[in-house]
Amino acid sequence: MKKLILIVAVSSLAAGCAVTPNSASVYNTRQAQGEQTVRMGVVESVRNVTIDKGASGVGTVAGGALGGIAAGSAIGGGNGALAAGIVGALIGGVAGNQVESRIANKPGLEITVRLDNGELRAITQDADEIFRVGERVRLLSSGRTTRVTH
Repeated sequence: MKKLILIVAVSSLAAGCAVTPNSASVYNTRQAQGEQTVRMGVVESVRNVTIDKGASGVGTVAGGALGGIAAGSAIGGGNGALAAGIVGALIGGVAGNQVESRIANKPGLEITVRLDNGELRAITQDADEIFRVGERVRLLSSGRTTRVTH
């Protein structure tokens, strides 16, 4: 039974680590082969930002479960094991939350572009490409999603 709980906890933690990219280079299945509006412009400014993907709580739950199991099964039996399990769960939960928070935050860029028609647009996306002020770029838009690309 404890092994089953451990497997479920680890699986939950791994699932919680998966985050959706905000990259101009990554398309999900629904976006592939979809038509996009293309506008051209020049980069006005680039600012480093942090993209917070939001914590789901899975890290806290999984860390707590792992900590509780590890500490509870490692220390004796009876009340000692129960107390160790509770302390282990608390410490594991805090550690799991910290790990999930670090994974959920990614470096991003806020790119301000002056379109050829004179309008200004600011787009935030993953910092996986380098953009320089004065550089000519494309804005690809589809629905609520806009990407800046070269």
